[in-house]
Amino acid sequence: MEKRRLGNNLEVSAIGLGCMGLSFGLGPAAEKQDAIALIRAAVERGVTFFDTAEAYGPFTNEELVGEALAPFRDQVVVATKFGFTDGIAAHGVDSRPERIRQVADASLMRLRRDAIDLFYQHRVDPKVPIEDVAGTVKELIVAGKVRHFGLSEAGVQTIRRAHAVQPVTALQSEYSLWWREPEKETFPTLEELGIGFVPFSPLGRGFLTGAITENTTFDSNDFRNNVPRFTAENRKANQALVDVLGELAAKKNATRAQLALAWLLARKPWIVPIPGTTKLHRLEENLGAANVELSASDLSNIEQALSGVEVQGERYSANWQSLVNR
Repeated sequence: MEKRRLGNNLEVSAIGLGCMGLSFGLGPAAEKQDAIALIRAAVERGVTFFDTAEAYGPFTNEELVGEALAPFRDQVVVATKFGFTDGIAAHGVDSRPERIRQVADASLMRLRRDAIDLFYQHRVDPKVPIEDVAGTVKELIVAGKVRHFGLSEAGVQTIRRAHAVQPVTALQSEYSLWWREPEKETFPTLEELGIGFVPFSPLGRGFLTGAITENTTFDSNDFRNNVPRFTAENRKANQALVDVLGELAAKKNATRAQLALAWLLARKPWIVPIPGTTKLHRLEENLGAANVELSASDLSNIEQALSGVEVQGERYSANWQSLVNR
């Protein structure tokens, strides 16, 4: 698979694997051996970039990723995250320096690695100056425990302040054909500073694949039950986007998922999406997006076709919305 560069010198596969859903957030966890097999199948198919966090589980996803990738430690890049109290998102944010150091040591053990390749602040903590956060990660980099510093869902001023203390290699935030807000202020800042961008939920939490309709019922453990954009009413309204995407994909002999991912790859050379899945055939479908070439004319046609579609519903509940773009 084609490689891309995040920041100055972190080289990864053009498409990574978001591992959260194997353990957490999207219904029942996958069977452990099935999840390990999927992660290793991704390695065999050229994926070198894997994303996890202490909060996914909590802790179980890091353990899973660590076991699955243990035979490939020198071949892959693993990103994980700190920033929630006790590793539990519902408990609020905590990026105190002592907590960051604790998470680094614990994550290294669970991931079975000598260093964390990319260490993100999961959400900005308004109680801790971002300079202190960046400085703590800088100390961990000097100590050899961390290789690169990242931020997630941070606002542009926070990005600039952090970058002045310790260069930020990547920003991870939501971005897809149904959430394009980062284009306004974030992209120009990242381009200016030489920071890579890792879109999570690049397939709209599964909605852009066409597999979810207004009649879909989510498991009780699925966080989409609490996302305004996923109410039955909004899913029905947003079907228009999926329909248009299907028409465009058919013209490129691709699936909706492949077109959505190919569009992301075509936006900027420093964008590396991390779609997640629990199924091998979906993994192969997603990776096939790297072979879908979109010309300037294709991109213009996509822009024009989607310009009349207005997505309905907020992407987060009010509590979660307060944690983004700080």
